[in-house]
Amino acid sequence: MENLEIEIDSPEELSPEALNEMRLIRREKLAALREGGRDPFQSESWDVTHKSAKAARVFEAREKEREAAGFAGTPDEAPIRVSVAGRIMANRHMGKASFIDVVDSEGKIQVYVRKDGIAEGDYEIFLTYDIGDIVGITGTVFRTRHGEISVKADSVALLAKSLQILPNKWHGLTDPELRYRQRYVDLIVNPDVRETFVKRSRIIREIRRYLEEDEGFLDVDTPILTTIAGGANARPFATHHNTLDLDMKLRISNELFLKRLIVGGFDRVYEMGKMFRNEGMDRNHNPEFTMMELYQAYGKMEDVMRLTEEIAAHAAAAANGTPVVTYQGKTFDLAPPWPRIKMQDAVKAKLGVDFDAIQTDEEARAAAKAHHIGDAGKMTRGKIIAELFEEYCEGDLGGPVFITGHPVEISPLAKRDPQDPRITRRFEAYVNTWEIANGFSELNDPIDQMQRFKDQQAQLDKGDDEAHPMDEDFVNALEVGMPPTGGLGVGIDRIIMLVTDAPSIRDIILFPTMKPL
Repeated sequence: MENLEIEIDSPEELSPEALNEMRLIRREKLAALREGGRDPFQSESWDVTHKSAKAARVFEAREKEREAAGFAGTPDEAPIRVSVAGRIMANRHMGKASFIDVVDSEGKIQVYVRKDGIAEGDYEIFLTYDIGDIVGITGTVFRTRHGEISVKADSVALLAKSLQILPNKWHGLTDPELRYRQRYVDLIVNPDVRETFVKRSRIIREIRRYLEEDEGFLDVDTPILTTIAGGANARPFATHHNTLDLDMKLRISNELFLKRLIVGGFDRVYEMGKMFRNEGMDRNHNPEFTMMELYQAYGKMEDVMRLTEEIAAHAAAAANGTPVVTYQGKTFDLAPPWPRIKMQDAVKAKLGVDFDAIQTDEEARAAAKAHHIGDAGKMTRGKIIAELFEEYCEGDLGGPVFITGHPVEISPLAKRDPQDPRITRRFEAYVNTWEIANGFSELNDPIDQMQRFKDQQAQLDKGDDEAHPMDEDFVNALEVGMPPTGGLGVGIDRIIMLVTDAPSIRDIILFPTMKPL
């Protein structure tokens, strides 16, 4: 007899009246179960002995053993017993027998239920189960005539009743806004979404393993609530501590606390965690995001450039088995080494503007005006180099590539280049035109640092709410003495987007920030 799958309509296709009626029917079924003493929500647990994939692996291994022993094709006198649990995602009823597809965290397994195979009276109750219900099954594993590994049930228990209507497998859940708002449904009906977050976990685990086991870094925790949101140029979120009657901020970076640990004697530290920036939202930006920063005492810019290459390559290999990634049809090889380009050389190659020949702010402002950089009248030579690079060069950086030679005006925490004090020992790593990492030979001169903080504070006082605030305690830490140090910040979310081919940062954050409906 042909197996007929019962299809449910996608909720977005149903009229409100039909949807309400279907939900009402499910509640009526729940009421009937309760009246019959079978309230599914009283179930506390289920003894799961096998997930779907494990059940299939064990059965296939048994088949091979029996074939090798010459028993292939004969009845198995000791069939494999399993206890599985999951969500019903398809059902096919054929009179006194049924097939259901049960999905768990490892995948899907088919279950065969016969009226005479389970307890008397249970089959009629089983027929009332709906798509989305969560069930527990005990039985034996077998292979159907069509070759599909399945479980022949000898008991079926309803562990939780689904009172909502899931999208069907043909239409899925495709509206991006609804997917992000109802991630729990997205994970149920879109298996590729689940795989993305499995890869995310795998990537983070591998980065941690690499840093701790291969490079000797210590994983540490630093404050999220702070009175000074330093370590980056960004607008923070503000909050208030009631007990202390103290205005506080959510961190925009953990850099300054990690450097304090280097002062305190830790040689290699890192922290991966949430940062918060009160800025715009787009396909590459979420106000709450995952960042990793690390600091290596007695290291320099080139040392953390090497770490950047390795972290990206390890992330890609953890997700896909290779350092070569394909993102939206473009291919990038993240294997080290990556090319290196000075910022002003990139500007010269793109615009023909030679900042080796431009030595004064006035000359630089003329170049900025010629290339339509607004409000250049008060900009310095270094600031104009950065503006021209951002406006004209960033969008061409396929990468992977390192950009070096950042002007001191935009790098308040980086060591000056001894060959040219107007620039710093800083780099940014780009892939697919995105900045994925930022690193320095860290500034450890407390006098220079204090002056740069003063310059930044002056910009803050003039209304630049992204300028770096004064942090006198950090200057005090530098006065105690910080060894030469290489520092690195890596945008974990962007790396995960890249290696999982995710078109938006919201696709790799389980619960992205959303405007309330």
